[in-house]
Amino acid sequence: METIVLDIGETLVRDDRHWASWADWLGVPPHTLGALVGAAVAQGREATDALRILRPGMDVEEACRARAAAGRGEHLDESDLYQDVRPALGELRAAGVRVVVAGDGTVRAGELLRALDLPADLVVTSDEWGVRKPDPEFFARVAEASGAAPEATLYVGDHPADDLFPAAAAGLRTAHLRRGPYGHWWADHPDVVETADFRIDALTELVGLVGSGGGSSDPGPDQAPASVAAKGVRRGALRSVR
Repeated sequence: METIVLDIGETLVRDDRHWASWADWLGVPPHTLGALVGAAVAQGREATDALRILRPGMDVEEACRARAAAGRGEHLDESDLYQDVRPALGELRAAGVRVVVAGDGTVRAGELLRALDLPADLVVTSDEWGVRKPDPEFFARVAEASGAAPEATLYVGDHPADDLFPAAAAGLRTAHLRRGPYGHWWADHPDVVETADFRIDALTELVGLVGSGGGSSDPGPDQAPASVAAKGVRRGALRSVR
């Protein structure tokens, strides 16, 4: 691999502060909202459906604007990063790999991430590009930002329908990360196992996939490459995961 592109939420950044702040805004215990988020994930629904269960008819984007106006908008600092982020990204760059961070997020989220000075060549969010996952145009932008051929670009993420499937459909190589609610719950689903070129439990495993000279290492028994073009992607129960 010449370029590794990483998702943001529950790949680099923990979402617990995010959901705790929503629970506080709505005046409910954090464990109540957390349980509803988990239920939405298990049903293949959007995690934000948990907010609409608590407040039927909620316009989430409007609520986000209201929170920002009240001085309770987005916040991100070093404590929000998973502990393996800096070591993994640093090792990849030391190995000569181009590192790109590209995932769903606001313009503000992009500013906050870049302020952390991650060891990455590019940090960009969907709102800065004007297109969100799983839109194919997002992954066309990923391929362009990669600076390498699709088969030499690895997209890493936790969410099957937002990360894994559309990245594979765009011709990129893929690594599914067992992290966060979606990453853990859907990790062993047959569609995920079939589609992912690699399945990993930590970002520090990525440097081992690069191999010497920037080429990919031989996959292990749980990391068999899968060709979406040859096999197709069976969505099944994951059809509604967004």
